[in-house]
Amino acid sequence: METILVIISAGTEWREVKQYYRPFDILESPYGEYFEKWIDQKKLIFFQGGWGKISAAASAQYAICHFSPGLVINLGTCGGFEGLVNRGEIILATQTVVYDIIEQMGDPEEAIRFYSTDLNLDWIRQPYPLPVRAMRLVSADRDILAEDIPGLKEKHSAVAGDWESGAIAWVAERNNLHCLILRGVSDLVSDEGGEAYGSKHVFESGTAMVMKILLDSLPEWVKQM
Repeated sequence: METILVIISAGTEWREVKQYYRPFDILESPYGEYFEKWIDQKKLIFFQGGWGKISAAASAQYAICHFSPGLVINLGTCGGFEGLVNRGEIILATQTVVYDIIEQMGDPEEAIRFYSTDLNLDWIRQPYPLPVRAMRLVSADRDILAEDIPGLKEKHSAVAGDWESGAIAWVAERNNLHCLILRGVSDLVSDEGGEAYGSKHVFESGTAMVMKILLDSLPEWVKQM
């Protein structure tokens, strides 16, 4: 039976996962906690990967080497662009783009392409277990800057961004593994700023909402695998 690796990045997201499942036996890795749960007769390893691209890439490779999964899933949150997406909507990543790369010695577009990943989702049966927006997801080691939104809309046709999905997808592809990334919009950002910036409770309440949606639907996603 193939193991499914479920990577949860941010600490706030991980707390929601532990509250949801209340695991009895929690173990430690160099990157955080993890626990095992069986769903639909499949073994799932819920793994705390940590926030940001460095932790995401390192922890994903560690967990892949340690658990030898047949599939990588990343569940979490993202910030949405106000007017293009609604709070609580779920993004199913079809492509990830790491956009905070600045290359001034060569071709900047080549650098962006190198860390972009197309996710093959042909193996997932439709209809999907819940309504999703199947589209590109952008990542950076920072919260979305208001002044970046016009460029992200125009250049990448993006409606939401996060910190880790680009790194996780890139590592999964290098290991020839299918990767399913589902990110819920926890808060919105406009040209004037973010509703959660300086108001952490907005992010925390949004995280609780979207993580429950994702975890409630997880058994149905697993049944398709």
